Amino acid sequence: MADFTQALGISASGMTAQTARIGRLSENIANADTPGYHRKLVSFDAEVQRGQQTGRIKVGRTSLDQSPLSQIYDPSHPLADETGHYNGSNVDLLVEIADAREAQRSYEANLKMFEQIKQMSSGLLDLLRR
Repeated sequence: MADFTQALGISASGMTAQTARIGRLSENIANADTPGYHRKLVSFDAEVQRGQQTGRIKVGRTSLDQSPLSQIYDPSHPLADETGHYNGSNVDLLVEIADAREAQRSYEANLKMFEQIKQMSSGLLDLLRR
């Protein structure tokens, strides 16, 4: 049963990590038109207990994408400089949507694995009851 518990923990940690990733992607999409907004990136770290990796992952630090901000020409904008440009965001909606789809697929794969492990443990308990 310990193996089942460990496998369930690994799947759950994957779902938790992908949930955090989708949250950051949602923030990026919501702020795509915010002047000066830097895209947020989430990292994952391997969980270590007593010096050994558990197979689980945990959400690491959120960092800001340091790629250059887009320059938008609009002389009437209140943030425009003397040349008529202001800093937009560095969010690329196509990248964010592709990342969101990847996170969704990863979440679904972890959920499927969680359900399979649950069915296997239920089957084992049924066999032991007979």
